[in-house]
Amino acid sequence: MEPDKNTTPESEHSSPQDETQSNQPPADALSMTPDELDESRAEQEAAHPSPKIEDPSQKKLPFFKRIFRKINPYVLIFFVILVVAGAIAVVNFLNSQKAPVAPDVASQQLSQDALKQLANTDATVGNSSQTLTIQGNTIITGQTLARGNLNVAGNIQTGGSIQGPSLTVSGTSNLGTAQINSLQVATNTAIQGTTTLRDLNVSGTTSLSGAVTASQITVTRLILSGNAVLQIPNHISFTGAQPSRSINNAVLGNGGSASINGSDTSGTINISTGGGTQAGCFAKITFAQAYTNQPHVIVSPVSAAAGQTDYYVDRSSSGFSICTATPAPQNQTFAFDYFITN
Repeated sequence: MEPDKNTTPESEHSSPQDETQSNQPPADALSMTPDELDESRAEQEAAHPSPKIEDPSQKKLPFFKRIFRKINPYVLIFFVILVVAGAIAVVNFLNSQKAPVAPDVASQQLSQDALKQLANTDATVGNSSQTLTIQGNTIITGQTLARGNLNVAGNIQTGGSIQGPSLTVSGTSNLGTAQINSLQVATNTAIQGTTTLRDLNVSGTTSLSGAVTASQITVTRLILSGNAVLQIPNHISFTGAQPSRSINNAVLGNGGSASINGSDTSGTINISTGGGTQAGCFAKITFAQAYTNQPHVIVSPVSAAAGQTDYYVDRSSSGFSICTATPAPQNQTFAFDYFITN
């Protein structure tokens, strides 16, 4: 309520002089002790009480509005968010403590009539949302088709072969015997046991740190690098196409002949002389495949008659000739062995 304008508070009748007199200490204040001064002031305040002035705005506002003015709104928003987050955490915790709901799979027994119907006709049992559980062993005499994925919890044993367009194994696989038509290995391959390969074609470089045992090795070019040693404990056989030969009848004499047995690398030239031999080349040997460069021809005489001739060699990249500087012994049979390196 507003104060009456005609009503004058008692404090308005008091003059400034009275207030000055009331606030001033008595004349003999200098002779009073501090306790006596306090008692004197208390008596004066009791005799002239000061009126309490109330704020009219506080009387007009409701109680909740006055409380809201005293609270910081940001603190209130933070408190509300904290309460909501706590409630969500409590709900999630309570839901996690609940046991999961077990799926309820309805079981249905198959009667003998139903089994006979499955054996004689093409029947559909259940739908995609149902599960068929077979307690005992199952024997399927015909073909079985699984349109979806096939998941096997145990081992798979098969008496026949497994055929498929592709086989992907993510883990370790142990194969007793495997036949692979085409094998492509993108990364390194380690083979610890014995490996039997029918045909091995290597397009790149092959490095073998251990011993290699093979019944036959066919190479286009064999290079021994560094301080490598070629050890051949058994015989060496040089095979290949047999070269051709042409003879000189005048050097061989009347009724003389010459033949060759061997290859472009090694062989034997058999010579039979007649009467009236002359100096010159007995025979010319033409290689089945010409060398790139002029080869080295090593010739050794066979028998005493061959040793009596003053033989020499005339060579080229396409062949060589065995010649004599003097007429060879007449009516004799002898031979020359040859060995050729490039």
